[in-house]
Amino acid sequence: MNRRLAQLAGAYVSSGLARFAQGLRAARLPLARSYHRLAIAMAESARRQIARTPADPDFDLFVGCMGSSTQGAAIEAAIAVCQRLGLKARIPAEPDCCGAILRHNGFPEEALRHREASARLHEHRPLVGIASACIAELREQPGLSETREICAFIAEQPWPSALTLKPLVRRVLVHEPCSHRNLLGGTQAVYRLLERIPGLDVSPMPGNEHCCGAAGTYLLQQPKMSGALLEDKLRPLRELRPHVVVTTNPGCALHLLGGIREAGLAIEVCHPVELIARQLPELDA
Repeated sequence: MNRRLAQLAGAYVSSGLARFAQGLRAARLPLARSYHRLAIAMAESARRQIARTPADPDFDLFVGCMGSSTQGAAIEAAIAVCQRLGLKARIPAEPDCCGAILRHNGFPEEALRHREASARLHEHRPLVGIASACIAELREQPGLSETREICAFIAEQPWPSALTLKPLVRRVLVHEPCSHRNLLGGTQAVYRLLERIPGLDVSPMPGNEHCCGAAGTYLLQQPKMSGALLEDKLRPLRELRPHVVVTTNPGCALHLLGGIREAGLAIEVCHPVELIARQLPELDA
Protein backbone atom coordinates (compact mmCIF):
# COMPACT_ATOMS: atom_id res chain seq x y z
CA MET A 1 0.00 0.00 0.00
CA ASN A 2 2.85 2.35 0.89
CA ARG A 3 4.50 1.92 -2.51
CA ARG A 4 1.15 2.06 -4.32
CA LEU A 5 0.25 5.42 -2.78
CA ALA A 6 3.61 6.85 -3.80
CA GLN A 7 3.12 5.57 -7.35
CA LEU A 8 -0.37 7.07 -7.56
CA ALA A 9 0.87 10.42 -6.28
CA GLY A 10 3.72 10.40 -8.79
CA ALA A 11 1.35 9.56 -11.65
CA TYR A 12 -1.08 12.29 -10.58
CA VAL A 13 1.66 14.90 -10.85
CA SER A 14 3.71 13.58 -13.79
CA SER A 15 0.66 12.95 -15.98
CA GLY A 16 -0.46 16.56 -15.71
CA LEU A 17 -3.64 15.69 -13.80
CA ALA A 18 -2.56 17.84 -10.87
CA ARG A 19 -2.02 20.84 -13.11
CA PHE A 20 -5.31 20.13 -14.92
CA ALA A 21 -7.23 19.92 -11.63
CA GLN A 22 -5.66 23.17 -10.45
CA GLY A 23 -6.58 24.90 -13.70
CA LEU A 24 -10.20 23.78 -13.44
CA ARG A 25 -10.23 24.80 -9.77
CA ALA A 26 -11.35 21.24 -9.03
CA ALA A 27 -8.66 21.17 -6.38
CA ARG A 28 -10.11 24.21 -4.59
CA LEU A 29 -12.88 22.33 -2.79
CA PRO A 30 -11.72 21.77 0.82
CA LEU A 31 -11.44 17.97 0.80
CA ALA A 32 -10.18 17.74 -2.78
CA ARG A 33 -7.67 20.45 -1.96
CA SER A 34 -6.29 18.41 0.95
CA TYR A 35 -5.81 15.32 -1.23
CA HIS A 36 -4.33 17.51 -3.97
CA ARG A 37 -1.73 18.97 -1.59
CA LEU A 38 -0.87 15.53 -0.21
CA ALA A 39 -0.35 14.05 -3.67
CA ILE A 40 1.89 16.90 -4.79
CA ALA A 41 4.00 16.62 -1.65
CA MET A 42 4.18 12.82 -1.66
CA ALA A 43 5.29 12.77 -5.30
CA GLU A 44 8.26 14.89 -4.22
CA SER A 45 9.12 13.03 -1.00
CA ALA A 46 8.77 9.35 -1.94
CA ARG A 47 11.76 7.05 -2.33
CA ARG A 48 12.07 3.31 -2.96
CA GLN A 49 12.93 1.69 0.34
CA ILE A 50 15.34 -1.23 0.53
CA ALA A 51 15.79 -3.47 3.57
CA ARG A 52 19.16 -3.35 5.31
CA THR A 53 20.50 -6.30 7.24
CA PRO A 54 24.15 -5.60 8.14
CA ALA A 55 26.08 -7.98 10.33
CA ASP A 56 26.00 -6.94 13.98
CA PRO A 57 23.80 -3.82 13.56
CA ASP A 58 24.06 -1.13 16.21
CA PHE A 59 20.36 -0.30 16.15
CA ASP A 60 17.09 -0.77 14.27
CA LEU A 61 15.81 2.19 12.27
CA PHE A 62 12.03 2.49 12.51
CA VAL A 63 10.68 3.78 9.19
CA GLY A 64 7.01 2.98 9.79
CA CYS A 65 4.30 1.93 7.39
CA MET A 66 4.50 5.16 5.35
CA GLY A 67 8.17 5.98 5.77
CA SER A 68 9.34 5.50 2.20
CA SER A 69 6.40 7.53 0.84
CA THR A 70 6.67 10.40 3.29
CA GLN A 71 10.25 10.47 4.57
CA GLY A 72 12.23 8.60 1.95
CA ALA A 73 15.00 11.18 1.73
CA ALA A 74 15.21 11.40 5.52
CA ILE A 75 15.70 7.65 5.80
CA GLU A 76 18.54 7.77 3.26
CA ALA A 77 20.09 10.73 5.08
CA ALA A 78 19.88 9.06 8.50
CA ILE A 79 21.67 5.97 7.18
CA ALA A 80 24.38 8.09 5.53
CA VAL A 81 25.07 10.16 8.66
CA CYS A 82 25.11 7.12 10.92
CA GLN A 83 27.55 5.36 8.61
CA ARG A 84 29.94 8.31 8.92
CA LEU A 85 29.65 7.98 12.69
CA GLY A 86 30.53 4.30 12.47
CA LEU A 87 27.00 3.07 13.20
CA LYS A 88 25.14 0.37 11.28
CA ALA A 89 21.36 0.53 10.98
CA ARG A 90 19.05 -2.44 10.41
CA ILE A 91 15.81 -1.94 8.45
CA PRO A 92 13.46 -4.97 8.33
CA ALA A 93 12.30 -6.22 4.92
CA GLU A 94 8.66 -5.50 5.78
CA PRO A 95 8.15 -2.06 7.38
CA ASP A 96 6.06 -2.24 10.54
CA CYS A 97 3.32 0.08 11.80
CA CYS A 98 3.31 1.76 15.21
CA GLY A 99 -0.49 1.99 15.22
CA ALA A 100 -0.70 5.74 15.85
CA ILE A 101 -3.05 6.54 12.96
CA LEU A 102 -5.35 3.68 13.98
CA ARG A 103 -5.44 4.97 17.55
CA HIS A 104 -6.18 8.52 16.40
CA ASN A 105 -9.11 7.22 14.36
CA GLY A 106 -10.77 5.25 17.13
CA PHE A 107 -9.31 1.76 16.73
CA PRO A 108 -7.27 1.34 19.93
CA GLU A 109 -7.30 -2.48 19.97
CA GLU A 110 -5.99 -2.76 16.41
CA ALA A 111 -3.45 -0.03 17.14
CA LEU A 112 -2.21 -1.99 20.14
CA ARG A 113 -1.82 -5.14 18.03
CA HIS A 114 0.40 -3.25 15.59
CA ARG A 115 2.45 -1.74 18.41
CA GLU A 116 2.91 -5.11 20.07
CA ALA A 117 4.04 -6.57 16.73
CA SER A 118 6.63 -3.81 16.49
CA ALA A 119 7.85 -4.66 19.98
CA ARG A 120 8.34 -8.29 18.96
CA LEU A 121 10.11 -7.34 15.74
CA HIS A 122 12.58 -5.02 17.48
CA GLU A 123 12.95 -7.01 20.69
CA HIS A 124 16.38 -6.75 22.34
CA ARG A 125 17.56 -4.14 19.82
CA PRO A 126 17.99 -0.38 20.35
CA LEU A 127 15.30 1.35 18.29
CA VAL A 128 15.64 4.77 16.66
CA GLY A 129 12.78 6.47 14.81
CA ILE A 130 12.58 9.27 12.28
CA ALA A 131 8.92 10.35 12.60
CA SER A 132 8.17 12.11 15.88
CA ALA A 133 4.55 10.90 16.05
CA CYS A 134 5.59 7.27 15.58
CA ILE A 135 8.23 7.58 18.30
CA ALA A 136 5.69 9.01 20.73
CA GLU A 137 3.37 6.06 20.06
CA LEU A 138 6.13 3.46 20.34
CA ARG A 139 7.28 4.80 23.70
CA GLU A 140 3.90 3.85 25.17
CA GLN A 141 4.71 0.18 24.60
CA PRO A 142 6.56 -1.79 27.30
CA GLY A 143 9.89 -2.73 25.83
CA LEU A 144 9.96 0.25 23.47
CA SER A 145 9.91 3.08 26.02
CA GLU A 146 13.55 3.90 25.22
CA THR A 147 12.91 4.45 21.50
CA ARG A 148 15.12 7.35 20.41
CA GLU A 149 14.42 10.21 18.03
CA ILE A 150 17.00 10.35 15.23
CA CYS A 151 18.17 13.95 15.82
CA ALA A 152 18.70 13.35 19.54
CA PHE A 153 20.38 10.02 18.80
CA ILE A 154 22.84 11.52 16.29
CA ALA A 155 23.49 14.65 18.36
CA GLU A 156 24.55 12.53 21.35
CA GLN A 157 26.98 10.33 19.43
CA PRO A 158 30.73 10.94 19.67
CA TRP A 159 31.68 12.66 16.43
CA PRO A 160 35.17 12.03 14.98
CA SER A 161 37.32 15.14 15.39
CA ALA A 162 37.94 15.15 11.64
CA LEU A 163 34.25 15.11 10.77
CA THR A 164 33.50 18.79 10.17
CA LEU A 165 30.42 19.61 8.14
CA LYS A 166 30.67 21.81 5.07
CA PRO A 167 29.36 25.40 5.46
CA LEU A 168 25.90 26.25 4.19
CA VAL A 169 24.72 29.85 4.00
CA ARG A 170 20.97 29.42 4.18
CA ARG A 171 18.12 30.64 6.36
CA VAL A 172 16.34 27.74 8.05
CA LEU A 173 13.14 27.83 10.07
CA VAL A 174 12.48 24.92 12.43
CA HIS A 175 8.88 23.74 12.53
CA GLU A 176 8.27 22.03 15.88
CA PRO A 177 5.53 19.38 15.52
CA CYS A 178 3.07 19.05 18.38
CA SER A 179 4.16 15.43 18.82
CA HIS A 180 7.80 16.45 19.23
CA ARG A 181 7.20 19.51 21.42
CA ASN A 182 4.64 17.94 23.71
CA LEU A 183 5.40 14.20 23.79
CA LEU A 184 9.15 13.78 23.20
CA GLY A 185 10.46 16.36 25.64
CA GLY A 186 11.07 19.20 23.22
CA THR A 187 13.10 19.85 20.09
CA GLN A 188 16.39 21.10 21.56
CA ALA A 189 18.35 18.30 19.86
CA VAL A 190 17.22 19.54 16.44
CA TYR A 191 18.80 22.93 17.07
CA ARG A 192 21.96 21.38 18.55
CA LEU A 193 22.38 19.19 15.50
CA LEU A 194 21.86 22.02 13.02
CA GLU A 195 24.41 24.14 14.90
CA ARG A 196 27.05 21.79 13.51
CA ILE A 197 26.61 23.33 10.04
CA PRO A 198 28.76 26.49 9.73
CA GLY A 199 26.97 29.47 8.21
CA LEU A 200 23.46 28.18 8.81
CA ASP A 201 20.97 30.77 10.12
CA VAL A 202 18.54 28.75 12.24
CA SER A 203 15.42 30.12 13.94
CA PRO A 204 12.14 28.69 15.26
CA MET A 205 9.25 28.95 12.85
CA PRO A 206 6.78 31.59 14.07
CA GLY A 207 3.72 30.09 15.71
CA ASN A 208 5.34 26.81 16.72
CA GLU A 209 3.04 26.66 19.72
CA HIS A 210 0.09 26.11 17.36
CA CYS A 211 -0.79 23.05 15.27
CA CYS A 212 -0.14 23.22 11.52
CA GLY A 213 -3.40 21.40 10.82
CA ALA A 214 -2.02 18.05 9.70
CA ALA A 215 -2.63 16.25 13.02
CA GLY A 216 -2.59 12.67 11.76
CA THR A 217 -5.59 12.42 9.41
CA TYR A 218 -7.22 15.64 10.64
CA LEU A 219 -6.25 17.36 7.36
CA LEU A 220 -8.59 14.94 5.56
CA GLN A 221 -11.33 14.73 8.19
CA GLN A 222 -11.58 18.48 8.84
CA PRO A 223 -10.19 20.05 5.66
CA LYS A 224 -11.57 23.55 6.22
CA MET A 225 -10.13 23.95 9.70
CA SER A 226 -6.92 22.21 8.65
CA GLY A 227 -6.59 24.61 5.73
CA ALA A 228 -7.10 27.60 8.02
CA LEU A 229 -4.37 26.36 10.37
CA LEU A 230 -2.07 25.81 7.40
CA GLU A 231 -2.68 29.36 6.22
CA ASP A 232 -1.54 30.59 9.64
CA LYS A 233 1.78 28.85 8.95
CA LEU A 234 2.09 30.12 5.38
CA ARG A 235 1.54 33.76 6.30
CA PRO A 236 4.91 34.27 8.05
CA LEU A 237 6.65 32.15 5.40
CA ARG A 238 5.50 34.60 2.73
CA GLU A 239 7.05 37.42 4.73
CA LEU A 240 10.26 35.76 5.93
CA ARG A 241 11.03 33.71 2.78
CA PRO A 242 13.40 31.17 4.38
CA HIS A 243 15.35 28.87 2.11
CA VAL A 244 14.33 25.77 4.10
CA VAL A 245 11.74 24.65 6.64
CA VAL A 246 12.72 21.56 8.64
CA THR A 247 10.34 19.33 10.58
CA THR A 248 10.51 15.88 12.15
CA ASN A 249 6.92 14.81 11.51
CA PRO A 250 6.05 13.39 8.06
CA GLY A 251 2.39 14.44 8.16
CA CYS A 252 3.37 18.01 9.00
CA ALA A 253 6.05 17.92 6.29
CA LEU A 254 3.57 16.82 3.61
CA HIS A 255 0.96 19.34 4.76
CA LEU A 256 3.44 22.23 4.81
CA LEU A 257 5.10 21.25 1.54
CA GLY A 258 1.76 20.94 -0.26
CA GLY A 259 0.69 24.35 0.99
CA ILE A 260 4.03 25.92 0.09
CA ARG A 261 3.91 24.51 -3.45
CA GLU A 262 0.30 25.60 -3.86
CA ALA A 263 1.27 29.11 -2.73
CA GLY A 264 4.07 29.24 -5.30
CA LEU A 265 6.80 29.71 -2.69
CA ALA A 266 10.33 28.51 -3.44
CA ILE A 267 10.92 27.02 0.01
CA GLU A 268 12.23 23.52 0.63
CA VAL A 269 10.69 21.32 3.33
CA CYS A 270 12.84 18.51 4.69
CA HIS A 271 13.89 16.61 7.80
CA PRO A 272 16.78 18.16 9.79
CA VAL A 273 18.98 15.11 9.23
CA GLU A 274 18.77 15.70 5.47
CA LEU A 275 20.67 18.98 5.84
CA ILE A 276 23.30 17.23 7.96
CA ALA A 277 23.78 14.50 5.34
CA ARG A 278 24.18 17.01 2.50
CA GLN A 279 26.94 18.82 4.35
CA LEU A 280 29.02 15.73 5.10
CA PRO A 281 32.55 16.18 3.74
CA GLU A 282 33.61 14.11 0.78
CA LEU A 283 35.25 10.80 1.57
CA ASP A 284 38.88 10.51 0.59
CA ALA A 285 39.36 8.29 -2.44
